[in-house]
Amino acid sequence: MTQPTDIRRVRGRRPRLLDLFCCQGGAAKGYTDAGFDVTGVDIDPQPRYPYRFVQADAIAYVLQQGAAFDFIHASPPCQHDSECQRIRGNTHPDLIAPTRAALEATGRPWVIENVRGAVPKLRAPVMLCGPMFSLATYRHRYFETGGGLRLHQPDHPAHLVPQAKMGRPVPPGHYGQFVGNFSGVPLARKVMGVAWMNRDGIRECIPPAYTEHIGRAFLTSHALGVAA
Repeated sequence: MTQPTDIRRVRGRRPRLLDLFCCQGGAAKGYTDAGFDVTGVDIDPQPRYPYRFVQADAIAYVLQQGAAFDFIHASPPCQHDSECQRIRGNTHPDLIAPTRAALEATGRPWVIENVRGAVPKLRAPVMLCGPMFSLATYRHRYFETGGGLRLHQPDHPAHLVPQAKMGRPVPPGHYGQFVGNFSGVPLARKVMGVAWMNRDGIRECIPPAYTEHIGRAFLTSHALGVAA
């Protein structure tokens, strides 16, 4: 296993973030807003990804290149632990454990993100929810950290605003779910802060506000400066 390496501030350099299983780049947008230079990796082409992109197997790539980055984010496909996919009887690979092992081998700080169904496999995850960041959606995502990174669990506001039913238009005064074959892509783009995404990207994405929060926590805890 690679031993952890101190990360030191270099004047004029933005810290490097590796975004594994990147899809259309919701996580990447938040890290970029926090001050990172982002490289995304996905096994499928991602023409909508707005930053530097490498088409490759994410686990193989991090084993080969991960130690060259300051911080690593991984979002293994959530379908294995998605309630919707279980109802449909679909099968998908479970990549959380292999991803964790690969991240630990880099010696770098890292975070793994996934959905509620994956919580039993995540180690002491922190949960983030839209109202924590003034977003009009209850999109719970769970984040396990490693490599020396710690996250504080923010207070979770009560869910007082009604939520539109899955796949239905969002009535006035409701929050949207924006999952499955939902309607209202323009509204979802505005609520989530992902103006470049299509429906496929939105229904699986992390709101950038979540990863901006994580990125800033990392920069503070590791005393990294953000380049002007």
